[in-house]
Amino acid sequence: MKLRHLAAVFCFLMTSFVFCQEKQITLQDIWSGTFRTEGMQALHSMSNGNQYSVLNFDRQSRTSTIDIYDYKTLEKVKTLVSSADISEIQGFFDYSFSEDESKIILTTKSQPVFRRSTLGEYYIYDVASKKVTKVSEDLVQEPTLSPDGTKVAYGFENNLFVKDLTSGNVEQLTTDGEKNKIINGITDWVYEEEFSFVRAFDWNTDSNQIAFIRFDESEVPEFSMDVYGSDLYQTQHVFKYPKAGEANSKVSLHLYDLDSKKLTELSEDRPDDFYIPRLKWTNEANVLSVQFMNRHQNELELWLFDTKDKSMTNVLKEKDKAYIDVTFNLTFLKDNSFIWTSELDGFNHIYHYSKEGTLINQVTKGTWEVTNYYGFNEKANTIYYQSTENGSINRDVYSIQLNGKNKKRLTNKTGTNSASFSADFTYFINTFSSATVPYEYTLHTSKSGKLIKSIKDNRSLAKQLEGYIMSKKEFSTISVNGNDLNMWTIKPKDFDANKTYPLFMYQYSGPGSQQVANRWNSANDYWYQMLAQQGYIVVCIDGRGTGFKGAAFKKVTQNELGKYEVEDQIEAAKQLGELDYIDAERIGIWGWSYGGFMSSNALLKGNDVFKMAIAVAPVTSWRFYDTIYTERYMTTPQENPSGYDENSPINHVDKLKGDYLLIHGTGDDNVHVQNTMRMVEALIQADKQFEWMIYPDKNHGIYGGNTRLHLYKKMTDFIHRTLGE
Repeated sequence: MKLRHLAAVFCFLMTSFVFCQEKQITLQDIWSGTFRTEGMQALHSMSNGNQYSVLNFDRQSRTSTIDIYDYKTLEKVKTLVSSADISEIQGFFDYSFSEDESKIILTTKSQPVFRRSTLGEYYIYDVASKKVTKVSEDLVQEPTLSPDGTKVAYGFENNLFVKDLTSGNVEQLTTDGEKNKIINGITDWVYEEEFSFVRAFDWNTDSNQIAFIRFDESEVPEFSMDVYGSDLYQTQHVFKYPKAGEANSKVSLHLYDLDSKKLTELSEDRPDDFYIPRLKWTNEANVLSVQFMNRHQNELELWLFDTKDKSMTNVLKEKDKAYIDVTFNLTFLKDNSFIWTSELDGFNHIYHYSKEGTLINQVTKGTWEVTNYYGFNEKANTIYYQSTENGSINRDVYSIQLNGKNKKRLTNKTGTNSASFSADFTYFINTFSSATVPYEYTLHTSKSGKLIKSIKDNRSLAKQLEGYIMSKKEFSTISVNGNDLNMWTIKPKDFDANKTYPLFMYQYSGPGSQQVANRWNSANDYWYQMLAQQGYIVVCIDGRGTGFKGAAFKKVTQNELGKYEVEDQIEAAKQLGELDYIDAERIGIWGWSYGGFMSSNALLKGNDVFKMAIAVAPVTSWRFYDTIYTERYMTTPQENPSGYDENSPINHVDKLKGDYLLIHGTGDDNVHVQNTMRMVEALIQADKQFEWMIYPDKNHGIYGGNTRLHLYKKMTDFIHRTLGE
């Protein structure tokens, strides 16, 4: 009896000791960088195909270097550039090569303009002479070296300039640029945000012509934001922002010839309202490709402009009942035939067209999606791409011949794989992660995918996490409204099916998005782990309208944003609430941006299901959001008023029963704080109590200094008060 008793005590003490070794995740851990992963910064494959460069930074000496490594051995070959050897600069944090790799642009200072655009200080480093040339004394945008490395083009104060790196002469290509009126070669706000590019100019292969888009935003309505700062009086940030149904910039295509010094407009007879979402020179120095799109974004045309004989040829035209996604997946081969991706057959796949626009063949086929196009190996006649063929929550790298034969899976670990290929496609560096494995960087042969060796991993982080209480992220599907929806679940580590737990749901749900993916943790995942260990079950479900399950699944929400996606979250919550271990009286939901729009709607339309919701930077009416994004899915408010109004939470405030926390930054240039202010006024007039938090001068990301920690403390406290026992 005594021995048994001592054994039991010993067992208890050992169990307690082991448990004490596991630490709780804290918000301070998450936002102080405790769980930061290591990666390969600014990876570039050298044109010789045998080497690659990366950007390294020595924290002790505060020195930036561009180091060259050998693919085969992974050994460092040399340091190409070191800031310690350049008296003109203290350091740099980004770089880019000219096409012939004779020059390098070094970024030394940068200040953000909007999400993707920056103003910066840049230097040109000559590899042969080691000479450094400052691009401009001013802060400029998008400096781009000519293919022959002799000149650099850039934007400054809405005009385009070219600097000759031999003579130092600067040539101004345009003169009509004016703030909030005319922009040359740099995109306006809505193009940058929704077509995801900033540089709207491109060099031809002979380095003697620049094509660019001109934006006339004179008639675009202005939006103003107060910037409170720390001075006695606030200032105003005023910029052009076209809300749904309002006037867009008038765009036109222009060409500057550096030999003749002539500026011309490449005119094409089109209706007034259209977009130019892409422009790109072909392999022929005088042939420019341009993509045009109608305002509804359901017609996309690819045109070729011959700048020599001034001819214009429409080589491809696509139409869709809903919309067409614009991508960067256009590659011209040596014969100017081209590779293109499209959802023509209901899934995103690769197509090969002749230079005249005749379909040669559909390269990939199947009920899965091509998610990235990596390039074409002319020598091996092989295309490399990423796809969901191994399940919509996974990504793998494949090769396939141009004729669609001899497809090979080049990665073998289940999770998220992405590749960076050597210039001659002999090797690729694979980045792999999953819900259980942090980022690994490995070298492979492109021919078979065979592993050559490991480059870098995050085993130290994995080891560190063994000291924390961590639950498994469980992937599954749930049958909702006739569809099997992807879902992940995080339960408390000591989960007991005989107990009941509150349920906290997260989603984003925007068209073509994905949150249920087999990849390594984001910062939010650590927050969910923390909540799980505090007694919550956390779930995420990708409903109808999300991506990577075919065009029909994605585009079912057309003209009705916020209808089917919300129905799916409400029905899923009902089903989960029927589980014995879920307390159906304590179900909450949260989201950011589109997710905030969704969580608000879910609480209002599902007021008998959800006890609480948190909405961060939400759209509360699509009438307040921009033209390109909103009209792509909803057409205009004038054409589709019911679609806009029936699914906007601002029009359903009378249904509020649960607890509601509304959060926004006043400096949000994307989803304006106007959305929250109008929602607040509607709630007040409906005599509904709620909580809200405003972050002064913070943009859509709501970060900076102590902001993120404060935000997540606020949300965590709200969850405990509303869902906790």
